[in-house]
Amino acid sequence: MSHFTRSDQLPQEKKAPPTGDLPHDGPHSPNGPPEHARDARDAPDAVATPDAAARAAVPAPDTTATASEQKSAPEQKSAPEEKSTPARPTDHATTPDKATDHAPLPTHGWRARHPAVARAAAWTTTVLAAALVLVTLLLPNDPNRLTLAEFVRIPVEGIAGAALLLLLPQRARRWAAVLAGVVLGLLTLLDLLDIGFVEVLGRGFNVVFDWALLGDGASFLQDSIGRTGTIGVEIAAVLLVLALLVLPALAVVRLSNLMARHATRTAGTTLVLGTAWALSAALGLQIAGAPVASRSTSDLVQARMDGVSATLKDERAFAKEAASDPYHHTPGSNLLTGLRGKDVIFTFIESYGRSAVQDRLMAPGVDATLAKGTERLRAAGYSARSGWLTSATYGGGSWLGHSTFLSGLWIDNQQRYRTVTAGDHLTLTSAFKRTGAWRTVGIMPGVTKSWPEGKFYGLDHIYDSRELGYKGPKFSWSTMPDQYSLAAFERLEHGKPHDKPLMSEIILTSSHNPWAPLPKTIGWDKVGDGSVYNGIEKAGKRPVDVWQQTDKVRTEYGKSIQYSLNSLISYVEKYGNKNTVLVFLGDHQPVAKVSGDHASRDVPVAIVAHDPDVLKRISDWHWTPSLNPGHKAPVWRMDTFRDRFLKAYGSHPGPATTPPASHTGR
Repeated sequence: MSHFTRSDQLPQEKKAPPTGDLPHDGPHSPNGPPEHARDARDAPDAVATPDAAARAAVPAPDTTATASEQKSAPEQKSAPEEKSTPARPTDHATTPDKATDHAPLPTHGWRARHPAVARAAAWTTTVLAAALVLVTLLLPNDPNRLTLAEFVRIPVEGIAGAALLLLLPQRARRWAAVLAGVVLGLLTLLDLLDIGFVEVLGRGFNVVFDWALLGDGASFLQDSIGRTGTIGVEIAAVLLVLALLVLPALAVVRLSNLMARHATRTAGTTLVLGTAWALSAALGLQIAGAPVASRSTSDLVQARMDGVSATLKDERAFAKEAASDPYHHTPGSNLLTGLRGKDVIFTFIESYGRSAVQDRLMAPGVDATLAKGTERLRAAGYSARSGWLTSATYGGGSWLGHSTFLSGLWIDNQQRYRTVTAGDHLTLTSAFKRTGAWRTVGIMPGVTKSWPEGKFYGLDHIYDSRELGYKGPKFSWSTMPDQYSLAAFERLEHGKPHDKPLMSEIILTSSHNPWAPLPKTIGWDKVGDGSVYNGIEKAGKRPVDVWQQTDKVRTEYGKSIQYSLNSLISYVEKYGNKNTVLVFLGDHQPVAKVSGDHASRDVPVAIVAHDPDVLKRISDWHWTPSLNPGHKAPVWRMDTFRDRFLKAYGSHPGPATTPPASHTGR
């Protein structure tokens, strides 16, 4: 019971006026609610003042006294003008629409004891709700646009939403507010995903097929920061998603209730803001390059809808493109005649991009490695030619670069990758297999589980991380050092007697993000089962230390590229022969933190051979005569390499014919 409540009769000055003088103050009274109730509604959240609480808590005089009580108080009968009347209704019962918008004025609790604090808390909560809604409406999906100017604009969606909420009845208004808040939260989540994907992959988030990449991201985190750290990040991500779904909804509901309590004032404000938006749009007003009249939310929604439609159309168009191949019916006897008898190695170096050889911080070390490597190979009887290829991916998604290079199709998203690997489009590796003249193998240290796409590439055998015999530690994401992968290739395939030359696809992963800790080049006779790397891994740097500063990240990235190049050059020096032909390239540029904003997608590509006739066949390519492509070296799209390579080495599209049994393809 409230400490204001008591059974004493009111003092004379507090008695209710005579019934005849009372105005009608029921739910439909033209005079409206009592003055103190109207004052209370002016705050964002109804808060009882001590005086108001006292008036609400004091009971009205009892008008149902018993007969004996009436006889004992004859003076009350002679004073009909002092007859008590029912207490006036409080604020919460003024109109049917407002009845549930406001709780009854509290008569006890911390609000009654601390009215100033309660009022300040109500205003603060309202301001925070308005700020949250404004941020969700104006948040850009590009990290380069995250500036203060983006958040001081007028969002047309907010104006339209406020007008709609004012027109709706109470129940519909509340449901609309909840729905609007949830939608804003979902759009904000997609904006944050866009920002993350732009930072890492150089493109926005595709709502159709990029969800699967979130699992890959979690696996990468576990390899980089450990299971405990990954669990912490995942918990934080779940909490963020829940907050984005709940907080904007609560904020919109609170603001809609406030607008309903001040409908006239809100309508005027909405009209003023709408007029200001229209004038700003007509005049093209801007703040620091950002238009004052914002419609970013509706534009992003439209862009996402267009993106979904374009994705579905692209899927159908690409399926037709992948099914059409000029080399599809070319018999094996007509393929790769200029490389017969050669051991051909296709090697992808993870994240080896143009930035590695041209950035002011990283290039000196990498360029020196390439220059020395060119001289070392020349001394061993090899020559090299190099150029540039524009990758279909950036910052990650290595498999997209691999499949683009080998298939001759532009594969820049997961759906295209699934489509092409589910078909029988000819790849460079499967072309070697179709001839029947090579044994085809793959060295895949980054593959840690079943990889059904391997059949698409036409490889006779795939050695994944479980088959390479490695007993040493992981180096962050990389399951094993590149030098070990090459040593395993020599032990398992290249160094063994075989009746056919080898065509090999080798993936080198030591230059994979986050570039800490890094392995070191050791003597080939010391590689063994990889346990020698335990001490090297323990002495290496931790990713968390490297990633604190951009220059440190870039420096360690450059060192990783140097390590991979040294391992490959050293392998050719030691184990290559007169029939060795090496084609190596990067799969994509590193993330923007390393390559910088707006970096190109170009990667170096080089062909190394002992036989001069091999390089003579590509003389019309005008590539640079070294491992390091010059600034003026040709730049081709990565998907054009397959056809150029097949043509240079004697392959010509032809009609379907029946090849000899020994050359039967796949």
